[in-house]
Amino acid sequence: MLFLLTGLILGFYPQSLAAQQAPIEVKPPSIQPLPQPQPLPELPPPEQLLPTAPQSPTQPDVNPQTLAQTLVVERFEFVGNTVFSTQELAKLTAPYLKRPITFNDLLKLRLELTKLYIDRGYITSGVIIPPQTVKAGVVVMQAVEGSLEKINVTGTRRLNPSYIRDRLAIAAGKPLSRDRLLAGLQLLQLDPLIKSISTDLQAGIRPGTNILEVKVTEADSFSTQLVLDNQRSPSVGSFRRRINLTQANLLGLGDGLSVGYTNTDGSNGFDVSYSLPVNPRNGKLIFTYGNTNSDVIERPFNSLDINSQSSYYELTFRQPLLQTPSQEFTLGITASHQASQTFLGYNDIGAFPLAVGADNQGRTRVSAIRFFQEWTQRSGQQVIAARSQFSLGLGILGATINQDEPDSRFFSWRGQAQWLRQLAPDTLVLLQADMQLADRKLLGLEQFGIGGQTTVRGYRQDQLLTDNGVQATAEIRLPILRVPQGVLQLTPFADIGTGWNHGGSNPRNNTLIGTGIGLLWRQGNNFTARFDWGIPLTSVNSQNDKTWQENGLYFSVIYTPF
Repeated sequence: MLFLLTGLILGFYPQSLAAQQAPIEVKPPSIQPLPQPQPLPELPPPEQLLPTAPQSPTQPDVNPQTLAQTLVVERFEFVGNTVFSTQELAKLTAPYLKRPITFNDLLKLRLELTKLYIDRGYITSGVIIPPQTVKAGVVVMQAVEGSLEKINVTGTRRLNPSYIRDRLAIAAGKPLSRDRLLAGLQLLQLDPLIKSISTDLQAGIRPGTNILEVKVTEADSFSTQLVLDNQRSPSVGSFRRRINLTQANLLGLGDGLSVGYTNTDGSNGFDVSYSLPVNPRNGKLIFTYGNTNSDVIERPFNSLDINSQSSYYELTFRQPLLQTPSQEFTLGITASHQASQTFLGYNDIGAFPLAVGADNQGRTRVSAIRFFQEWTQRSGQQVIAARSQFSLGLGILGATINQDEPDSRFFSWRGQAQWLRQLAPDTLVLLQADMQLADRKLLGLEQFGIGGQTTVRGYRQDQLLTDNGVQATAEIRLPILRVPQGVLQLTPFADIGTGWNHGGSNPRNNTLIGTGIGLLWRQGNNFTARFDWGIPLTSVNSQNDKTWQENGLYFSVIYTPF
């Protein structure tokens, strides 16, 4: 009887709806879309972050009688130089060779060589003439390349001073570079844990050394975020409520803990994330866990009393290889495990396979290693962001293994790109693209979703779920009302997405096109509200009882009270 009823329902309703018979699972962070990029915030002027004057090494005292003596220099010998090669320094010494010169001329040459260091940003480095006896016309010039002797950090409350000290020590380098140190200070100013930072560079006790005095004001590291939107699948209730609590500096190490709870009319979810800095180059180890229980409440599938339990675990290591205030390139690797099980309450059936590839207990499990690369370049006017990820599915940790596809063994690539350009104050253009390619059929946990507010508007969430897919969005944001600390923007948009499966079993109407218009309200940094009306340009089969999503209406409200 059960198989007959299930077959009638799935045969009567089209494939796009039949795909919703099993609750759509919440995906782990590693396979979610890129967050929207943000332009580079305005930074304090360099002289505020690092108000320094050149502090080149002092020339040892010279006997006045020596100043009046003349000599003929056949060759200059340089010691201690690492920034400039001997050949580079020798170019400045050529006019002083093989002719009578005084010691005053040598002092003038010393200043020219020191200026070479200062012009390159090595403001605490320079050249001196050490006490010596000139033999065979050879004069020794000693490069004294400055370094930081000590970094004193004051003003921290909960944050360990070594978090700042270690990062600035790497930024300054040896020899001490003003430009590198300034870039390190700017990165710390952009750090969410830091509200403001200022420094004072002082002479050290030993020649060629300096002491950096750093004053820090910490930002509030605790925040709460409330979210209301209709971005979940209608099968479990599209209206989503979420609360997220974050402590970005849990133990004073710059480590962050985030705990979230998500609820719809048919689902309850819990997730937690902990990130730990593992080196002063901003390498991080991140652990995430999520668990969701869902009930299908959408008619007619609700008569089968379908419910599911799903969870995911992820351990990620990410390491920036290039990091400046305007550019970042990061490599990372994620070990991921997802699990899901479906149940039928109808006639107390219990565990039952509804998803393609599930075992006879309705279980699907995916274990995968994901290698990702991220690149971001941004200024105050423009942001370009790209992410590439290769996923290798493995048959370990109880992963689903089937004689026929799909199962946990797969290889896929996902590429995402975004471009945001500010044309005028509060006037933006946003382009986004997302693509997934797989080498075989995939379990539903790994499929590419198209449809909904974050992909193609005008259709229900995940209208299409396919092995491969590509999606693109173009959006313009135009200010129509400004109030103190707030702006209301009109957001016309156009979306397109297409998906296809391996084996030729593509869904009917596998290309979705939508256009429309929306309103976006931003009030300060803690409130955002958005309403979109999407018009579908591709016809799809849907039920008579259409949800807001299927009528092309989407909303989201994000409030961060503190």
